[in-house]
Amino acid sequence: MRLYLASTSPARLATLRAAGVEPVLVSPGVDEEAAAAAAGPLDGPGLVQLLARAKAEAIVDTLVNDRAIDGVILGGDSAFELDGELFGKPHHPEVARERWRAQRGRTGLLHSGHWVIDHRDGAARAAVGGVSTASVTFADISDAEIDAYVATGEPLQVAGAFTIDSLGSAFITRVEGDPHAVVGLSVSLLRSLLLDLGITWSDLWNVPRL
Repeated sequence: MRLYLASTSPARLATLRAAGVEPVLVSPGVDEEAAAAAAGPLDGPGLVQLLARAKAEAIVDTLVNDRAIDGVILGGDSAFELDGELFGKPHHPEVARERWRAQRGRTGLLHSGHWVIDHRDGAARAAVGGVSTASVTFADISDAEIDAYVATGEPLQVAGAFTIDSLGSAFITRVEGDPHAVVGLSVSLLRSLLLDLGITWSDLWNVPRL
């Protein structure tokens, strides 16, 4: 069975591959800021769940190699929460730098939303969603370290302006909760959501069998 990932996130792709799943990548083309604005005020879990659902539903009618999607669709979204304020991707160096100066030496929450659509046989049957949250504690890094990290460009396109699976990992001192939530895709939560749809996790594996 194929899994269609409504995302172009390298971290989500790498997480699935490490777990034995080779997904089909489909860009959802969702305007996240417009979707969030249209929904009105939401807390962290509510926002990432909304956007994960929007991304999954955006590719329902997509053709892949001139064929309708046949399998399961996964949409995901993440947001970082600090002092009750939500932060997505900073996009600009000055924004990323400002965020790091505010969060260094402190602890925040990384929320990752998931939405799974059962689209076997080319038609939507059912859908389920869930949110995984982890607390992240940052080292009290210097301005010079912040400038060096921002200069790599890595923090510009990730929620909270940090990664745990790449250059940013050296600046994180502690994670409590689901570690995969920090990369934007909880494999354990995804397994549970698939079970709710009557799908066994191992059905998605692209690994040799004895």
